[in-house]
Amino acid sequence: MKIAVDAMGGDFAPEAIVEGIARTVKAGLPDGVTLVLIGQESVINTLLTQFGVTSGGEVEVIHADEVIDMGEHPTRALSQKPNSSIAVGFAQLKAGQIDAFCSAGNTGAMHVGALFSIKAIPGVIRPGIAGFVPQLNGGTAVMLDIGANADCKPEVLAQFGELGSIYARQTLGIESPRVALLNIGEEEQKGSVVAQAAHQLLKENKRLNFVGNIEGKDLFMNRADVIVADGFTGNTLFKLGESFYEVTKQLGLHHPFIDRTNYESIGGSPIVGVNGNVIIAHGISSPTAIQNMISLAIRQVRASVPAHIEQALT
Repeated sequence: MKIAVDAMGGDFAPEAIVEGIARTVKAGLPDGVTLVLIGQESVINTLLTQFGVTSGGEVEVIHADEVIDMGEHPTRALSQKPNSSIAVGFAQLKAGQIDAFCSAGNTGAMHVGALFSIKAIPGVIRPGIAGFVPQLNGGTAVMLDIGANADCKPEVLAQFGELGSIYARQTLGIESPRVALLNIGEEEQKGSVVAQAAHQLLKENKRLNFVGNIEGKDLFMNRADVIVADGFTGNTLFKLGESFYEVTKQLGLHHPFIDRTNYESIGGSPIVGVNGNVIIAHGISSPTAIQNMISLAIRQVRASVPAHIEQALT
């Protein structure tokens, strides 16, 4: 298994990325797993040496001399910088040379790169970005979408329920994931026209364990294993949840549950619905976040999520 990481992507790249890789190697990789760093080779090798790791064996380096900056236009940057770390990463993924591609770099470029290289799985209307929401009972819910699709038609929201259900079953081991639609009330007739139509589509899908609407107050209350939302609402609520860790830290408070709302605890968010394993991390990713992102990527590769989605949709 080869897990590739964009060494040049992120607010604190390449130092934080390479340090995260070095920590992962020193902690011990699972048998058969190789980490691949993509970016400016001389810079990466210097940092690997600085952090006590050498390339070769468990760590490979693939040279890419260009970098897509965080503020660049995604489509334009990918076309104008074919030798960027993100473009080279997707070329490697498309060619089957790596099993997963992870980056804390330009989110738009990662999403566009996935859609134009490995492409959406046949039958998927719009791939979404999944977020992981800790539950008070110790479990985890998958929220889909958290930012890829700000505006969604009812059919897209309904399919998020199906994609999220497959993801939760394969990666979290939940046999019959409870699927809920995020809304402004629990009643069927609540919400926008789009939300009401999506509710009916989810309700009619016999392949789903649809439990109805949930409200924002239910986010952490173990009411669902899959939370369906459009990208605008999902992103807003998900980032509100992530803010709890910083707020409580500034207030001098601590609780193990709040630790799980820290973005570092998972390390990244997968793009669900594309023909490959793509993980997007926070731009502010620390070495700890990179370590956890790699663990997430390994679990996802082992779960063969894209294959299961393709099988379900055909």
